[in-house]
Amino acid sequence: MLQSPSAQARAITRIQSYALNIPAEITAAGVTRSLDLSAVVCTVETADGHVGHGFTAITEERTVAEAIREVAAPALEGMDPLATEAIWEKLFWLMSPRGQTGYAAHAISAVDTALWDLKGKILGQPVWRLLGGARRDVPVYVTCGFNFLSIDQLVQSAQFWVDAGFKRLKMTVAPEATRRRDVIDVAEMIAEDARRVAAVREAVGPEVQLFIDANCNLDPHSAFKLAQAVAPYRVDFFEEPLLKNDIGWLADLRRRCPVPLAGGQNEGLSYRFRDLLVEKCVDVLQPNVVIGGGFTQAQKIAAMADAFATPIANGGGWPFHNAHLHAGVSNGGLVEYHVPAVNVCEKIFTGLQKPERGRMSLSERPGLGFDLNMEAVEAFAARPSAAGHGKG
Repeated sequence: MLQSPSAQARAITRIQSYALNIPAEITAAGVTRSLDLSAVVCTVETADGHVGHGFTAITEERTVAEAIREVAAPALEGMDPLATEAIWEKLFWLMSPRGQTGYAAHAISAVDTALWDLKGKILGQPVWRLLGGARRDVPVYVTCGFNFLSIDQLVQSAQFWVDAGFKRLKMTVAPEATRRRDVIDVAEMIAEDARRVAAVREAVGPEVQLFIDANCNLDPHSAFKLAQAVAPYRVDFFEEPLLKNDIGWLADLRRRCPVPLAGGQNEGLSYRFRDLLVEKCVDVLQPNVVIGGGFTQAQKIAAMADAFATPIANGGGWPFHNAHLHAGVSNGGLVEYHVPAVNVCEKIFTGLQKPERGRMSLSERPGLGFDLNMEAVEAFAARPSAAGHGKG
């Protein structure tokens, strides 16, 4: 297909990718824990001088960066960056010809978020408005309760955010329960998690929403037992309770579970979200634009959720990208203000919006509304890679 002169002028000329190993800090109740998080940044440049930046995380950063650089970049050279549907379809068949997710989905996500940033800059509009412009600000919940905190420290952390005006909090549970079964007494872990949830609920009172996240660490029986244990403390959703997000077991668990279930942040292809909806696995669906195929796929997932009358929320962190989806679509929901993920973003981006009293406004600037600090990106790209790729 011949391109118009204007399309030729804005054709993609170069795509670059950077594998980053970024030190992050979690500070809560006077306790600081340091960890390294992996991420990939990519940039897409056009013939007329526009540059868009994209992002993905919670992955093997070197593999994803190489896939973007060696596979995606040559295939997209000369294409119109506004043709996000055509580019997404080309990337899918290039990188996932038999329905693979994993690294391919992360690579597509990074390129796609860069293309939407670029689209906004070319058209002079913020991404959230290009996605539909449903609202100017979004509600956030703060992930501030981590397993390394004692119960007293956990309570102090929760109270700090409540005092700052945030009425939605999330805490992690079941630390590596499945992977460390040889050293963890699961029954005692469930009892301890119940004590921790109870302490936070007592401290923050009945009006604060409280979410828990098992990060796919539990077998079905243990997940049910934990849900039973925390149900008296009014948990508003239980995120990623089961290993591998097993569709059959999730559907069974939801039928019996005394608390609502949430999931989907680590899924890479739309059919997995379809299955979660069709099989009635979750009460809240959680697409993440930097993991699950970028904005091009996430807006379709949001539409599927709307058709199934299932609310959506951001899980998996990276609020500054995901806020655009939830501000853009009419059924947008909560955005996760994940403390270590925010810490990472603050080290490589400038111009980030700050939430106030539980809500975050979005910028009117074209594209994503924040900028890439290339000096920081190049510095972190030069650091040795760490073994872990978790989200804290």
